Amino acid sequence: SHRSGRSQWRDDELAWAWSISNLRPATQETEIEVSSDLVVVAGAGGFLGGHLVSELRKQGCQRIRAVDIKPPDEWSQRFGDVENLSLDLNIKENCETASRDACEIYNFAANMGGIGFIEQNKALCMLSVLINTQLLQAAMKFDVQKYFYSSSACVYNADKQKAFEATSLKEEDAYPALAEDGYGWEKLFSERMCRHFREDFNLRTRVARFHNAYGPWGTWFGGREKAPAAICRKVIESKLTGKQEIEIWGTGEQTRSFMYIDDCIRGVQLIMNSEILEPINLGCSEAVSINQLVDLVEDIAGVKLHRKYNLNAPKGVNGRNSDNTLIKKLLNWEPSIPLRTGLEKTYAWICDQYMARGKRESRSFVSNQHCVPNRPL
Repeated sequence: SHRSGRSQWRDDELAWAWSISNLRPATQETEIEVSSDLVVVAGAGGFLGGHLVSELRKQGCQRIRAVDIKPPDEWSQRFGDVENLSLDLNIKENCETASRDACEIYNFAANMGGIGFIEQNKALCMLSVLINTQLLQAAMKFDVQKYFYSSSACVYNADKQKAFEATSLKEEDAYPALAEDGYGWEKLFSERMCRHFREDFNLRTRVARFHNAYGPWGTWFGGREKAPAAICRKVIESKLTGKQEIEIWGTGEQTRSFMYIDDCIRGVQLIMNSEILEPINLGCSEAVSINQLVDLVEDIAGVKLHRKYNLNAPKGVNGRNSDNTLIKKLLNWEPSIPLRTGLEKTYAWICDQYMARGKRESRSFVSNQHCVPNRPL
């Protein structure tokens, strides 16, 4: 007989609860396994992928294939001892080239950015479904042993994120589904693809829902940057120009949590090597408002700026935080680097990048001593 959509989602919630209840809680932090076989990082020219490649090298991984649509000289991080391929993974044949002989695949490849980008480029964000679908097919074809997919907190039901007080979202809060239009729906659909490739074809898939990763080597200008990098750049610009003003999108009361990149990469590897079958939160549980985020960056920079609120700008949901109950139970770990610590490192890096870019573009730049942090790092 025909079954309603609501009944189907309820069955999904029960299946999720059953699969989680049958996992044993961790008694100690899980160890990270380093593969001696070929590891593929899709989206390696971007922020997350570049950091994972860097960490794999430090851990002694000898065979790494880094893949990105951008030419290698445009990658955020690039390493000469790694196989670097410039391939458009929207094309099936390129996914097969990337996946051939691989033991593990980490898929970070997607067309995405901050809230300004994803609200204005919904179709482009949705088209990333081609990447994950075709990488899954290639992984199955070439008998890949492990497959990681980077999902997002944008999959969560928007009705549960209306309050400015940060709502701590549990994994089951993705259903009934009402994801972020465009980007969030692509992520949720791709999560389902990973699930069904695991169930139907026995491909070992793991999925993490990222909550706002940030840090050095991330995009910091051009329209794809996220809130921490955008605010750092705006504070630096205000300090250098003497304008003493900063534009904030929305009322500044929106709440989020932000995860430093070192925590993010460790979490990715722990989840990849775990027995966690269903998508799991990967984020810091230290929620702050955008106004508080600006407070922190101003303090790091040693300035106090007049705030101009742009109420017509993209601003996303009102409140979102990561509920880390499950990851603490199953991995005996959660992201824990304080926001202040991560912002100090991020601000210093963006300051250096800003000044280097100014030097390239003009000989009449302001001395970089004007934008350095207010306190030693």
